[in-house]
This record gives sequence, C-alpha cells and structure tokens, in this order.
Amino acid sequence: MQTHVSTTPFGRRPMTLGQISSQMAAKAVKPDAVAHKWQVFQDIREARELLGATDRSLAILNALLTFHPETTLSGDAELIVWPSNEQLAARANGMPATTLRRHIAVLVECGLVIRRDSPNGKRFARKSRGGEVEQAYGFDLSPLVARAQELHDLAEAVHAERKAFRVAKESLTLLRRDIVKLIDTGIEEGVPGNWGKILLDYQAIITRLPRSAPRQLVEAISADLSVLYADIREALETFTKTQNPDANESHSGRHIQNSNPDLHTESEYSLRKKEEAGGTAAETDNVQSLPKRELPLGIVLDACPGVRDLAQGGEIRHWRDFLAATELARPMLGISSSAWLEAREALGEQHAAITLAAIYQRADQIGSPGGYLRSLTDRAKNGKFSTWPMIMALLRAKLDAQKASDDLGQRRSDSAVEGDGRLQASEALLKNLKRSRER
Repeated sequence: MQTHVSTTPFGRRPMTLGQISSQMAAKAVKPDAVAHKWQVFQDIREARELLGATDRSLAILNALLTFHPETTLSGDAELIVWPSNEQLAARANGMPATTLRRHIAVLVECGLVIRRDSPNGKRFARKSRGGEVEQAYGFDLSPLVARAQELHDLAEAVHAERKAFRVAKESLTLLRRDIVKLIDTGIEEGVPGNWGKILLDYQAIITRLPRSAPRQLVEAISADLSVLYADIREALETFTKTQNPDANESHSGRHIQNSNPDLHTESEYSLRKKEEAGGTAAETDNVQSLPKRELPLGIVLDACPGVRDLAQGGEIRHWRDFLAATELARPMLGISSSAWLEAREALGEQHAAITLAAIYQRADQIGSPGGYLRSLTDRAKNGKFSTWPMIMALLRAKLDAQKASDDLGQRRSDSAVEGDGRLQASEALLKNLKRSRER
C-alpha cells in the first residue's frame, strides 16, 4: 500500500516553484476528467514554441506515451510509467543518454510530466500478488489530463496566429503587385502625375520590410501600402473618367500598344537606402536576390534626362531609341568596347544601357567611368547589383535637389519682401544729398 507520493527529484536535481505548480494542477484534476493522449500530444506539438518544448523533448514525450497501455488518460487512473533510460532511448530513435536526460528535464520544466523518483532514483513498480501496481516510481503523465483544455486552447491560438499571418502576407503580396502594375499603367498611358515620386514612396515603404518580418510589421506595411494604392487608383480612375469610353480595347477605338512588349511586372527589387549611382561600386553590395523585373522607360528617362540630348531629335520614344543614345554616350565617357561588351553579356543589353545612362548622368562625380562599369559588371555576375536601386537613387537625388531649390527660392523671395520694407533713407543722408545738389 502506497503511503507517500514522491514530490521531489532524486540527487542533485533542484526543486522549483514551477514543478510545485505542476504538481498542484495534477493533484486538482477531477476523477472524471478524460483526455485522448494522442490528441493532447498533437496539441502540444502545435503549441511547442509557446510551451518552450523542443523537438527532441517531444520525441521523448511520444515515447513515454507509448509505455502507457491505454489510449485515453483519465483522472482516476494510475498514470505513472517507469521505463529505463535504455528502453526510453530505444523508442526515441536511439537518442544518446546525455541528450535524453537533458530533454527529460525540458519536459519537467514545461510542466508536461512530473518526476516521481524512488529513494535510489531508479524507476520501477511494485506489484501485488494479483499483478496490480501498488506503488510506481517514474514519470507521472497526469499533467496532460489536467492541462488538456489549456493545451488545446494554446494550439488553437497558434492556428489562429498562423492564419492571420498567412492572410497578412497574401494581402501584402497583392498590394505590391497591384501598386507596381498600376504605376506602370500610369506611366505607359501618360496619366498626369509625379510617378517618380510615387514609385519612391512605394519603395520607401517596402524597404521597411526585412527578410523575416513578424505579422504586426507586415500588417503595418500593408496598411501604408493600402493608402498609397487608394491614391494611385483614384488618380487613374479620375483620368479614365475624362477620357473617351470608346477607347476600350474591346471596342473599335484607338489601341494603346506597349512600347516594351517584353516588360514583366510580377516582382520588384527592393530599394536600398543608399545611393548606388555615386562614385563607388561598394554601395551596390546589399541587393536582394529577387526575380528580375524590367524598369519602365519613363522612369529611366526621368532619372537620366541627360541621355535625351544624345538622341536624334532630342526625343526617346522606344527602347531602341534609348539603346542608340547610350551607344553614343559610351565613347564620350571613355569606356572601352571590351568593357561595354562584358557589361552587356553580364547585365543584358537593356540593363547595361540603363547602367550606362546612369553613369552618364553622374559623370561629373565618377572619376573612372570605365572602371566603375567593370566593377558593376563584376558585381552583377555575383548577383550583387541591379539597376533598380541605381535609378531610384537618381530619382531621389533629383527630388531632393528640386526641393532644396524651391526652398532657396522661397527664402530669397521672403528676404526681398522684407528688405523692401526696411530700406529707407535716413534724414542725415537726405540732407547731404540736398546740399550736394545746391552746390
């Protein structure tokens, strides 16, 4: 007959208040409480991060459950199992003894099992002549019954969080796709608006998104993108209302043909915070390896207006005009044919031309255009360079310069107005002028 139930661990293992709390919960379990051991194990597996359990500790728990013969765990049954370390390691896929002991301690700390150690620390059961267990020393599984509902609620919370995270990521993906395509539409269709600034605003929001972001940050970025999307959509819809409705492609009106049939807009590069079009190639290291997306011609020309001066008639309507203009820029920058050929092979003809146009735009800040192009070519071969951040840096510099110029003009205007009110001749000066006239 069992006279005392062990509540402290054997040897040097310390006793904690958490273990006492687990024992109190197990002691308070109702006799009629029932739990399906594999359903409880499934809930623990789902909520293991919240519980602090590890994959190895769950492997041990799974092995412990196999030593209990019944599928259901009831509050009035004896739920102590007493496998040896050798038996437990065998059912835990041959786990080493040191690893086994370490992760058993994790289960105890998580409050999933309770140690019922014998006086000498061995695990065994004393049975009566009839074969019934009178006293057992080992691992008590009663916390699984006592915490069955709690573990189920934790698993449901994990499921809800995963679903919310999945929905947030889907919303973010759709917003990114819609915004990029709507910006391209506005540029290609000639809709009035500062599309370069809008694109920079979009990229500024996206740069806040790290490679691995929590749900709260994803939702916050989605909220900012939703505001930007609403503004873009409103601008496009307002412009559409002013146009002839017969201009729809399905009717016999005018047909708008894309000047770049190879344009792909399914993903975009992330904008870096540093300018890449400066004089050092080291600023192009932090380029994310995302699927390639072509830049719209309108954005490139807005960032590199200097290349228009090289075009025939000063006008660039298609990519072929742009490529022809950059061919004239190459010898003017002193870039050798071999460097240009290598850049075209690494970047492709179109992206090499965009890179050359950006270098031409900042030629006064680049000491060696040929060496700079070769450096960018080498980085492109290693997947560390793209034209997107370079063009975005030029657009940002252009907008900053315009803002600074407007602020300076406003200050000069204010100073002139204030000066008109203060410049008055003194009485002494007027008297001297009058005397000089009389003489």
